[in-house]
Amino acid sequence: MNFIEELTWRGMIHTIMPGTDEQLAKEMTTAYIGFDPTADSLHIGHLVSVMILRHFQRAGHKPIALVGGATGMIGDPSMKSSERNLLDEKTLRHNQENIKKQLAKFLDFESDAPNAAEMVNNYDWMKNYSFLDFIRDVGKHITVNYMMAKDSVKKRLSAESNVGMSFTEFSYQLLQGYDFLWLYEHKNCKLQMGGSDQWGNITTGTELIRRKADGDAFALVCPLITKADGSKFGKTEGGNVWLDKRYTSPYKFYQFWLNVSDEDAEKYIKIFTSIEKNEVEALIQEHARAPHQRALQKRLAQEVTVMVHSEEDYQAAVEASEILFGNATSDTLKKIDEDTLLSVFEGVPQFTISKEKLAEGIKALDLLTEDAAVFPSKGEMRKLVQSGGVSLNKEKLESQDTIVDSAYLLNGKYLLAQRGKKNYFLLIAE
Repeated sequence: MNFIEELTWRGMIHTIMPGTDEQLAKEMTTAYIGFDPTADSLHIGHLVSVMILRHFQRAGHKPIALVGGATGMIGDPSMKSSERNLLDEKTLRHNQENIKKQLAKFLDFESDAPNAAEMVNNYDWMKNYSFLDFIRDVGKHITVNYMMAKDSVKKRLSAESNVGMSFTEFSYQLLQGYDFLWLYEHKNCKLQMGGSDQWGNITTGTELIRRKADGDAFALVCPLITKADGSKFGKTEGGNVWLDKRYTSPYKFYQFWLNVSDEDAEKYIKIFTSIEKNEVEALIQEHARAPHQRALQKRLAQEVTVMVHSEEDYQAAVEASEILFGNATSDTLKKIDEDTLLSVFEGVPQFTISKEKLAEGIKALDLLTEDAAVFPSKGEMRKLVQSGGVSLNKEKLESQDTIVDSAYLLNGKYLLAQRGKKNYFLLIAE
């Protein structure tokens, strides 16, 4: 496949340096994208870069994922209003290992193919580089005027920002430029890619390669992804949507994609999946014929959840969704793990009940009125039980006098009460 054509129809090119297409057509080319190692997991904001590397490798070229151990210690001023905390080496190494495990789901690091992916850490070539050597070898090739002209610098130094910029952050673009030079000289890397906010830093690298190594290097950046309403992609009320299930459960991850707008789904299915063009177009047409079926969102959520997590996690997320929104049975409920259960019922009213009392057995009528205020009165509960509107663990409560005991507990701790069709309550036995 042609890499540039592939990215173009997917809407993943913002700016491309002249000559890039010709370079890719000429030979197998090595390219890199940098990842910030300030956490031990990537989040969905990184997925655009990951997918670009994935398409790059599929097109027969060699991808390098650079973990910014050195630059992560400084912090990129681009799009930031303040400086970040600095990390120690042990934390950076831990974060690097975890990020590589995540990237291995998208890229082939292990094969002996000439275009097998590599991971590098710029801390390895920066840690023993003295300040005097750096400013003599690198700093003299890039003028302050050139650096000041970059948007990332201009914004921070503008009168409105009131923040200013430390020399540490000002030096960031020189460090990133040197990364490109180092990779050019040691890995024959001729292309750097990233988000459009990185254009200034990337072109500093191509300029450094031209001036210091008399070489040709290229740049390609993708647009920053936004939602249809113009707001930032990837953030929810709860913060970032992480790729690591310790921070964002597969159920929540799946729900994020399932709940995007129609307009966003049409854009995201091109950017965040590897589905071929003709199939994407067919899905868009199918969705247009019956938008209420949400064909785009369902396929998007499936593809990304399977890619980031697994087929099993995807199936579990679908089943968990059925509990809240469909006709799931008590068997489905009993199968899901504690984390998923809590994710599904996050935000529903919760009550704490006595585990000891439950071990002896409690009448359902007393449990759902006195021990947990699911119903404001016993009379109201009696009426709803008679009309079949009360369920425990997705099973209809046949009688108000049913004895509920520890055998009812899900994961040895939870009881799910349902009043009517849509009102859920989580009882936690402690």
